[in-house]
Amino acid sequence: MISLDEAVTARLESHGARFEVLVDPDAALAMKRGDFDGDIEDVIAAEDVFENASRGDRPAEEDLETVFETTDPLEIIPEVVERGEIQITAEQRREMQEQKHKQLVNRITRNAVNPQMDNAPHPPERIENALEQAGFSVDPMEPVDQQVDDALDALRPVIPIRFDEVTIAVQVPANYAGSAQARIRQFGDLEREEWQNDGSWVGVMTFPAGMQNEFYDLVNEHTSGEAETRIVKDEDDLQTR
Repeated sequence: MISLDEAVTARLESHGARFEVLVDPDAALAMKRGDFDGDIEDVIAAEDVFENASRGDRPAEEDLETVFETTDPLEIIPEVVERGEIQITAEQRREMQEQKHKQLVNRITRNAVNPQMDNAPHPPERIENALEQAGFSVDPMEPVDQQVDDALDALRPVIPIRFDEVTIAVQVPANYAGSAQARIRQFGDLEREEWQNDGSWVGVMTFPAGMQNEFYDLVNEHTSGEAETRIVKDEDDLQTR
């Protein structure tokens, strides 16, 4: 259930009465489009139906019966969302846009690389500046996932960029292997692992290419910089970092 501070109002006017519910904007928009497959608790901020949500006024029960043929809020809320309008203030729109802009930059930073610089990750500041230069504006009413492709199309004329994954082999010395491997293996997809005769641990991890620096920081933190890493290009070709 979303917090009241983050909720927006969905409003339906019917039979001379007004009905309002407090909802998560993303989940409510997905429900309105028919793309929502979660629980109603993921949509609502309050299990209630209002005549005026800002004042806390509730509609008459006879109005609920007339329009929805029930007084159960959990049955009414989806109808208000699907048939009504989702209201947001200018301040809510600005805050939603800022939040989604940050989410978009984070998503691109974690997945994108520069193909002209040996697939090095793009720092967030470069993505921020390129989006601004491209004139790309995040839509606060659309999920971030549905805006990534458009953002990439806008970025490509400005900076060389593509989404990619990277596979990195890491060897952890024996005196760090026990605790370090438990943290490292959670970072991405563990392709394979092997314990060496000297007690060291070797793992091969695959994850979004933009997260390479984050991965190296994690490895260094838990091995005091004594681990060895290699970028795996294919089974027979290892590039030492």
